[in-house]
Amino acid sequence: MDWTDVESWSRPVPAGQTGAADPEARWGHRTANLKIQKGEMFWGYYLGAATMVADENGPPVAELARRITVCSSAHDPAAALASVLCALPADGVPLGDVLADSGFSHRVPETWATPLRAAGAALVQDLHPNDRGPQGTCQGAIICNGSLYCPAIPKAPLQLVALPPGASDEQVEAHDRQTGELARYKLGVHAGEDADGYRRHTCPATAAKIRCPPRPTSMAPRRDRPEILTPPRHPPACCLQQTITTGPQVAAKTRQKHDYPSKEWRRSYRRRTGAERLNATVKDPATRSIARGWIRLLGLTPTMLFLTCLIAVRNQRILIAHQARQDEDTRLVPRQDLGSEILT
Repeated sequence: MDWTDVESWSRPVPAGQTGAADPEARWGHRTANLKIQKGEMFWGYYLGAATMVADENGPPVAELARRITVCSSAHDPAAALASVLCALPADGVPLGDVLADSGFSHRVPETWATPLRAAGAALVQDLHPNDRGPQGTCQGAIICNGSLYCPAIPKAPLQLVALPPGASDEQVEAHDRQTGELARYKLGVHAGEDADGYRRHTCPATAAKIRCPPRPTSMAPRRDRPEILTPPRHPPACCLQQTITTGPQVAAKTRQKHDYPSKEWRRSYRRRTGAERLNATVKDPATRSIARGWIRLLGLTPTMLFLTCLIAVRNQRILIAHQARQDEDTRLVPRQDLGSEILT
């Protein structure tokens, strides 16, 4: 998922005034993750698009734009795109993984995460800096990055963030080792989410991931697991009960398919670059740019109509290029086999 700005042909009017040639256009913010004082404003609309990418460990697919929506910059583009996605199952298109950046995940759950989960989507999303790290507790368990953790976990692992682009192999290896240690303290899922969004979790010591004195069965002779040296003096419910039940409101915004920022999350989220490529193609002057003046029509309906035509033509180019790559791969396979036979 992603959205981008579409400037109107109309000249803007000062804030608080009326009389623009395009009465449906509004002032918008180009960079949603920056404060308005630091970001760049524009006059026009938001284009939200859902781009198809390959499944995890699946074969490559043509990165087609499956759905788009256009809304005034006065509206939330994430909420507008969420309503379009939630209508897909009714059209016979089941929702799989939904990959989104922090501009989407930072929205209130009622306009993004909650309706998508109800529609059957599995969220894979980056987290906004304000949503990372510990975010309170639930029955004693620490809520962090959408998961529940043992209350005796060291503080350092809870501050882990995603790797920056261009990280070295040594940094990747160290980061994966740290996230692996973090996963040991995570409460396990004893029973999956029911129809009302409730889940049951079990202590990591009960799941034999760590050693903890209040759980005698976890203190086996094997010492290849971390040990809680200072358990809580007054153990909370997550330490005393076999399982705890959490409601749909717990980590409603940040809960997702993979633990953030684990190796599995990083590999899955990497597929979201398909949305960036869509934005690049519709703003490429060498093909068809949607910079101001690309059409000289005003209003939401004409803008939506011409963007739909533009995306359809773009999809055709993507299909042709994808098929050409598939044909080339098929053509090269016999040559590789023939070469191996000659060498043999």
